[in-house]
Amino acid sequence: MITQEILRKVRQIEIRTNRLVDSAIGGQYHSAFRGLGMEFEEVREYQPGDEIRTIDWNVTARAGTPYVKRYREERELTVMTLVDVSPSERYGSGTQEKAELAAEFSAVISFSAIRNGDKVGTVLFTDQVEKYIPPKKGKKHVLRLIREILEFRPESRGTNIEVALRFLAKVLKRRATVFLISDFIAQDFEKALAAVRGKHDVIAVRTSDPRETSLPKVGLITLEDAETGEIVVVDSQSQRVRELFQSRGLDERAKQDELLRSLKIDELEVTTGKPYIKDLSNFFRMRGKKMFR
Repeated sequence: MITQEILRKVRQIEIRTNRLVDSAIGGQYHSAFRGLGMEFEEVREYQPGDEIRTIDWNVTARAGTPYVKRYREERELTVMTLVDVSPSERYGSGTQEKAELAAEFSAVISFSAIRNGDKVGTVLFTDQVEKYIPPKKGKKHVLRLIREILEFRPESRGTNIEVALRFLAKVLKRRATVFLISDFIAQDFEKALAAVRGKHDVIAVRTSDPRETSLPKVGLITLEDAETGEIVVVDSQSQRVRELFQSRGLDERAKQDELLRSLKIDELEVTTGKPYIKDLSNFFRMRGKKMFR
């Protein structure tokens, strides 16, 4: 049963993300992601400014004047969001959980996709595939994706990115653009990620919270691992405790960064309570430039 609170959040995300797509990234999305190929459209007479390499020399020789080949991009893409819905994503030290941030980010990507005529689908996962929604077009479909992410309560408490990637490899037969949205608190998914990267365009989107690498200085704090249930009590007044906590968080992040760089996977980080649209806009712009190198 869909609660009024979920419907309210879906509506808020719809309004906010539509505004972002309209004002900031709508056009950049199109240039950031390549279509499936180029399809021949016509031959027409050469015009100043046309690329010399597009000249059709056979037609030119017969006609006695230069003619060029024109192509159109086979634009329709399949966009998939792989969204981590494990308990660690339900964490948020402020007013926003990482799960809500993941839903909003998915909405931005999904609305951008359908406005460009692309299909979008999602896989929700923990240490198993919890839900698969096949790619479709349309606003109604996107709103369903947002609602599912927000209201979903997983059956399992762990995280296994490998399982989600291997499932995706089975259900996607054509090349797709894949947004892997997770805090990447997981192990042993390198081979599966490399395999999916070999066939699809993969973008890693790391969800984070400021408190994951910084303890407040407030005395004794009870910390619970959302996925194992393990509880520890630490003294945040201790500078050494705070430094050790920060060091472990940064070391784990550095390992993730190194893995993604080694596989040549583009990465974007989004943090609860922090605006991300400028970073996303710059990310799209960077990818757009790479496409034309």
